[in-house]
Amino acid sequence: MTKEYADFASWLDIVLEPELPEGIAAFCFNLYEDAEDAHLFAFQLIGAPDYDPLLPDWACEELYSTGEYLFLHRALDWESCLEEGAGLIKSYLTLGLRREKLLAARAVAIGFVDGDLETVYTR
Repeated sequence: MTKEYADFASWLDIVLEPELPEGIAAFCFNLYEDAEDAHLFAFQLIGAPDYDPLLPDWACEELYSTGEYLFLHRALDWESCLEEGAGLIKSYLTLGLRREKLLAARAVAIGFVDGDLETVYTR
């Protein structure tokens, strides 16, 4: 287990610990680029009431959000961040302490708030 995964898993364990609102159909990890550091990215987890892989805006409505409590990740560029983030999520879905909360949803996706989403899990 890498330090990056351990830090990511610890963050997710904390944000998924409380009881989540009912009606979450899917989760999305929103990614943000830091305005001052081109290699720093922030992850925010949201829970959406709907999921439709054909509608790219399904993650715009939130029932749940980690708000300003973000996970910070360093990456070479945005493409690396997206790829590494998907890998961290897939690892958590297999190994994470509270993975069952994510696996109960219809889907889990990742993407930049102004870009396309990449679905990393569907059931």
